[in-house]
Amino acid sequence: MAQLLHGSDSFSGVAQKTSRRACRNVFGAVIAIFSLSATGCVTLKDAPNMATLDVSFEWSATDRCSSKSPSFDVRNVPSGTKTLEFRMVDLDVPGFNHGGGSVQYFGAAQVTAGAFQYVGPCPPSGSHRYEFTVIAINESGDTALGRGKAMRVFPPR
Repeated sequence: MAQLLHGSDSFSGVAQKTSRRACRNVFGAVIAIFSLSATGCVTLKDAPNMATLDVSFEWSATDRCSSKSPSFDVRNVPSGTKTLEFRMVDLDVPGFNHGGGSVQYFGAAQVTAGAFQYVGPCPPSGSHRYEFTVIAINESGDTALGRGKAMRVFPPR
């Protein structure tokens, strides 16, 4: 019986060491994530030859208060673009954060509806003007190669 207890004590010691190591690893990961979130996102620098993107979108398949993004047509995207970043602003309530999303860019002008999630248009009454800004970002994610905007009223008239 003493041997059995001794064996379980030994196992308990190993388990405690493993548990402490796991806690340190988790604590380290939490600190790293907090540090990244505290410093914010990478600030994009503008390319010296910044392109003007031609951007259009349609609300036709967008339901009120939907989080499914509309379809977009993005043209004049410069070579070297790896990502298209989308941000929406309600021009009638600019302080409300609708967010946006990013999609990988493979050379097609069309970005399909639902390509990213965001806080969709949901004016409390009447209609509002919404503007999307699209930014073409390079492969390393630190340079904006192009930028364009498009605005539409929701609900569509």
